[in-house]
Amino acid sequence: MDHLVLEIGLAVILLALVGLLSAKLRFSVIPFYILIGMAVGPHAPKFGILDFRFIESAPFIDFLGRIGVLFLLFYLGLEFSVGRLIKSGKSIVIGGTIYILINFTLGLAYGWVTGFPLEEMLIIAGITTISSSAIVAKVLVDLKRTANSETEMILGIIMFEDIFLAVYISILSGLVLSGANSLGGVLLSAAYALGFMLSFIVIGRKIVPLLNKMFNIRNNEVFLLLVFGCLFFVAGFSETIHVAEAIGALLVGLVLAETEHLKRIEHLILPFRDFFGAVFFFSFGLTIDPFALGGAVWLSIGAVILTLIGNFVAGMLAGRSAGLSPKASSNIGLTIVSRGEFSIIMANLGKTGGLLEIIQPFAALYVLILAILGPLLTKESKLVYKGLNKLFRFERKRPAEKATETATEQATEQASSS
Repeated sequence: MDHLVLEIGLAVILLALVGLLSAKLRFSVIPFYILIGMAVGPHAPKFGILDFRFIESAPFIDFLGRIGVLFLLFYLGLEFSVGRLIKSGKSIVIGGTIYILINFTLGLAYGWVTGFPLEEMLIIAGITTISSSAIVAKVLVDLKRTANSETEMILGIIMFEDIFLAVYISILSGLVLSGANSLGGVLLSAAYALGFMLSFIVIGRKIVPLLNKMFNIRNNEVFLLLVFGCLFFVAGFSETIHVAEAIGALLVGLVLAETEHLKRIEHLILPFRDFFGAVFFFSFGLTIDPFALGGAVWLSIGAVILTLIGNFVAGMLAGRSAGLSPKASSNIGLTIVSRGEFSIIMANLGKTGGLLEIIQPFAALYVLILAILGPLLTKESKLVYKGLNKLFRFERKRPAEKATETATEQATEQASSS
């Protein structure tokens, strides 16, 4: 443990440097955090006391990364609210079902076409179905899209995915690990997850006046301790009943967003969200060994292409079912295309069950590509939609609108050339 603090300091310096680089390039910082994590880690060189392998600090960095996910989802919940979520309940169920059905079916079909056995097919379907809550949360906040009309559906799909994940992991664990869970046990686990989320939202909204009094604390130190205590306790309790701890953090944020202390919480929590969020993406990069990815390149690229298509179609259908515009609907599919922590969990399940070794490098490369493409596609969603709209005509402009748009584009071109 002699070099633990030194390694943590080195990791933070690396994060700061790539953060400056991303700011210079005006590109999302998430891929940079992941790539610098990949560049170092267990396979990296050692120069005297500067150990880029992060061996001693790896467990601690991983723990800090877990906290980062909690802060990212908690802050996203603060930017949203329970009220908006409840109003969109029916459309979220419909949209979430559409999203899961399309992506899960495509994942199963891809596993079958590529010749995998049944258990590997089911693992691949899980890897390609579940979005990364952490990446989606950071992208929405960074791009200031939390108030957009489609954000309700995006958050709803994330929560819907968690219910699906709770059921699916229960079933798959029984198959892959030979524990053979009963149908009753699986249904009970799903009921716990759904019941907890619904109860928390309903009760949380009822006790807002009590929360206003409870958080009426002048001292910032005690105020933060209370906020952190609620956040970590609920997240930890969620994990014990098979609801992802990240979703527990999201629920706390949703409830506290209804209180009169919202602005103060946001202001005080912001530095923690940014710091621990950066560490999460760095720790995720540390788990990826670039030298072990070669055999899974084409398999991963094929899955990425299928996921991009499936996500866009699912986003368009889910958005349209909720009455959103074609442009807002396209933002759904482009925003939640990133894959991350849940896909890695699925791959680790396959590894524990002794399935084919290619699952691990496939999942790592697949997640890496989409973790880079996801934020980029979200940032450039206007250009992507504009290009696809020319091909598929999602919406037709009236002659007057088209003339106005053309005049605006010409004026912009003239201004930029001058």
